[in-house]
Amino acid sequence: MTARALEDLLTALRGAGEETRLRILALLSHGELAVAELTQILGQSQPRVSRHLRLLAEAGLIERRREGAWAFFRLARGGLGGGLGAELAGFLLARIDEADAAFAADREGLELIRRRRAEQAAAYVQERVQAGDSLRGLQASPEAAEAAALDLLRPAHEGRFRRLLDLGVGEGRMLEVFAARYSWAVGYDLHPPMLAFARARLQGPAHPHCELRQADILALPEASGAADGAICHQVLRYLSDPPRAVAEAARVLAPGGRLLIGDFAPHALEELREKHAHRRLGFSDEEMQELCAAAGLRLIETRKLKPPAPEGLTLAFWLAEKR
Repeated sequence: MTARALEDLLTALRGAGEETRLRILALLSHGELAVAELTQILGQSQPRVSRHLRLLAEAGLIERRREGAWAFFRLARGGLGGGLGAELAGFLLARIDEADAAFAADREGLELIRRRRAEQAAAYVQERVQAGDSLRGLQASPEAAEAAALDLLRPAHEGRFRRLLDLGVGEGRMLEVFAARYSWAVGYDLHPPMLAFARARLQGPAHPHCELRQADILALPEASGAADGAICHQVLRYLSDPPRAVAEAARVLAPGGRLLIGDFAPHALEELREKHAHRRLGFSDEEMQELCAAAGLRLIETRKLKPPAPEGLTLAFWLAEKR
């Protein structure tokens, strides 16, 4: 073992070697949490919890991410010594006695936080859901839309998407639908209440390989070529600049990466502008072809889902690939 590797190991061990920090690791094994949430669960002051989090982050055991005025933490996916921090965290968590009183109490506190998180988002989301319900009878069923999306968006090669992005994640349903198709996924949305609802939906061990971030999909905090798959489902019609959104999605895709866009075909229901804040009344195949071409994408497949009634809305999917 080199001197550097030994120092990394000692740093990781020192970072983990304290009761509160072990409790924090156990809590983060259930999903991403904010500083304020950890403070409530642990019953300790924010400065003290922040100090423990800093030491854990320096040891490579956890990762920190800022979202506006908040900071969120999760277990490390990489870390010191080429993943040493993540490996050590996994080693320790596998040996924690879940029946221990302190860990059991923390889990109860976590469940309380989750319930509050969902309740705080419920009012906002309920308004959105009620608005969407009035459109349900006008378009194909959610089940049909999800089946079409799954059939269309597949990795260019066998296996899973290495990094899948959901641009306008909303309630988090598409990340749930595609859970078996990605090794890691990130959902972006500009609205904190929607993110809170999605976090409540995707929390826990059933979805350990996804995270949610607040960001404008017109200016994604992603490196160019960072992802090999992306979804933009029923989002473009709300945006002031759809071409920029498509161009930004193309930027973050690696060559060969695939983008699935889902939205309405052109229609004449002008009342949707006022009732549902739709800026665009659908997109034609020709317009989508132009948007994709301008962004360096090749449109490779189009699919239309007919509405349940003639006066309804046709839901269209466009699958594009980065050249």
